[in-house]
Amino acid sequence: MAQGIPKDLLMNTVLINELVEVAKDAALVQGVLMRVKESPNSSELVTYAPFTLFPTPVPKDVFLQAKAVQTHYNTLVDKISQDPDFLQEALASTIVVDDFTARLFKVHQQILQEGRSQSIVLGLNRSDYMLDQREDGSTSLKQIEINTISASFGGLASHTPDVHRHILKVAGRLEESQRILDNKPAVGLADGIAKAWELYGSDRAVVMFLVEAMQRNILDQRFIENELWKRNITTIRKRFEEVSKSGKLDDNKRLFVDGQEVAVVYFRNGYMPQNYTSEQTWEARLMMERSLAVKCPDISTHLAGTKKVQQVLAKPGVLERFFPDQPQAVEQLRATFAGLYTLDMGPEGDKTVEMALATPDRFVLKPQREGGGNNIYGEEICKVLGRVKDSSERMAYILMDKIQPRPIQNYLLRRNTPLKISNCLSELGFYGVYVRQGQDMVMNDCVGHLLRTKSSEHSDGGVNAGVAVLDNPLLF
Repeated sequence: MAQGIPKDLLMNTVLINELVEVAKDAALVQGVLMRVKESPNSSELVTYAPFTLFPTPVPKDVFLQAKAVQTHYNTLVDKISQDPDFLQEALASTIVVDDFTARLFKVHQQILQEGRSQSIVLGLNRSDYMLDQREDGSTSLKQIEINTISASFGGLASHTPDVHRHILKVAGRLEESQRILDNKPAVGLADGIAKAWELYGSDRAVVMFLVEAMQRNILDQRFIENELWKRNITTIRKRFEEVSKSGKLDDNKRLFVDGQEVAVVYFRNGYMPQNYTSEQTWEARLMMERSLAVKCPDISTHLAGTKKVQQVLAKPGVLERFFPDQPQAVEQLRATFAGLYTLDMGPEGDKTVEMALATPDRFVLKPQREGGGNNIYGEEICKVLGRVKDSSERMAYILMDKIQPRPIQNYLLRRNTPLKISNCLSELGFYGVYVRQGQDMVMNDCVGHLLRTKSSEHSDGGVNAGVAVLDNPLLF
């Protein structure tokens, strides 16, 4: 099983069918659950969150490399968020053509003008990677993106190891079951929130989860909430509309929602244009940003996670700006960068367009969007670039080398979906947590990992998008 699931096990249909039932029950027992699509806001109807029947082999050295670099990524994101000149420079072309990024940037500028109310900064992020496995046999870790807002599945990922351990034991693979790592991102994410709450300094104040109207993935968030309740920290869940109606700032810029003082705003919403349904939702975002509450993320950290910033960071000499005396950190970070190319107007952007149109299968075209399912591949790249290549509209995108992982066969378990063997590709993420107070970094940790796997027939999309499923790494 070191390099994949043995053929004799994959083809043993009697055993596979037995394991599937065992696996689904194990997921239910462990709380690896989502609400059903038909009733996303009803706690009466839940199902197992989609997951792989078997864990996926991942090289140990690559896993440890991604884990080791996470604290540098935490530091990098935090330093970018404190560098308004860099953000202005990096996003100058994007905000001309991307209305959503421009609107976020406007909030950022207003906060800079007024001065930040809170010196405590909380970052909960996740850096995602794939293995680039070339025909010459070389394997390298390449970053897809870093999520600085609403990095999800820390709750469910804390409970999937026991599911796969149990499946492997029932399959008679005891040795492999013992190689599934413990993974507790929910505890680590809650530790960060709890530290920010503690530094805020009011026992009566609450942690507010800012959430979507559709609550399908609520149980992932509940695991983090429950960790906070264990620490006697009160949590509330509010939507933008509710903050808009009942939120206010007092004379000291303390944020009150429904009469409760808010110490920490944890954004599990607000990363897509459709999350802002009216002018009032934008006003609510600005009110939260202006407040004394600790924001996770604050607006500048949100912008630090944009695709354009990712592309600019890959330019020669840029990382050195943030790590002037740490060549080793620069080296570790740069080793994870895939090729990233600008589409700004000018000779460099023109060259990128030509390269993409000539060999579209080598690249991914990325808009400035989070949430999965937004990237553009193959012939679709030619259609989009063919349309915008001579206009400033192309500046809303960046181009990235397409990472080439090697498919591994597995079964993807998803409600109401027939069972079949799929060629699968996986994406490895690491959760980073940091808390800074003024200039003091109070906490900077890597707190866990997430493996998501999808059929190779799908180019893009996450678990919430119904494409990827939860998984565990089996290190070899």
